[in-house]
Amino acid sequence: MTTSKKYERIAFVAGPSEEAQQALAQLVATYGNQPSDKADVVVALGGDGLMLQTLHRHMRSGIPIYGMHRGTVGFLMNEFSPHSLIDRLEAAKLTVINPLLMRATDIHGKVHIHHAINEVSLFRQTHQAARLRILVDEHERMAELISDGIMVATPAGSTAYNLSAQGPILPINAALLALTPISPFRPRRWRGALLPNTAFVVFEVLESDKRPVAAVADHDEARDVQRVEIIADKTISIRMLFDPGHSLEERILSEQFGF
Repeated sequence: MTTSKKYERIAFVAGPSEEAQQALAQLVATYGNQPSDKADVVVALGGDGLMLQTLHRHMRSGIPIYGMHRGTVGFLMNEFSPHSLIDRLEAAKLTVINPLLMRATDIHGKVHIHHAINEVSLFRQTHQAARLRILVDEHERMAELISDGIMVATPAGSTAYNLSAQGPILPINAALLALTPISPFRPRRWRGALLPNTAFVVFEVLESDKRPVAAVADHDEARDVQRVEIIADKTISIRMLFDPGHSLEERILSEQFGF
């Protein structure tokens, strides 16, 4: 009697690089390629950019995503191998993450709503530094931050742009968000804050006519914003699969020790 597998029906997606396309052809020839709405799992072949796109595309479906590295940066990816893929999928460990929800209102009153898996960032649009007011759970926490910008990062995104901006690395299961300034001028030595992942964060742009600011949720941008509201969207659970010993939790822990 044959035991059915959880992940027999696979939908493959691949980046545009020759390396990713060759891997796609090889895997499809071996395992077939199901439409994503009929698949048990989506396997993404590429780098972290493709992985983020795939997670965004399927974030409401509940289908697990398993990445294999055939791109440039592969922090979110497993090692590539065309062999025993179904067995690897069966043995993979599940990580569940919640995205951030950004609601940005621009100077014309238009509302832009986007999700972010890594971070929501605010950036100055011109040579003028941004002037921002910060509220957390409707309490003013900083009357004025003058900087190139600021971000709210998830644990999954804490090793991406947040880390480059000297923000803290967060364990994947930590119920925290990182609030990290980008090149702060005043207060110059402010390094940011750790917030509970239940926090409702609001940025108000001061002098938006003179000092325009853009807001970016991963790759979705709103320009000339006046107010940006951010909260973790607990209604969406994104499911990611990682090989044993190479879980996202383990990778983030290794990053903290410089490996």
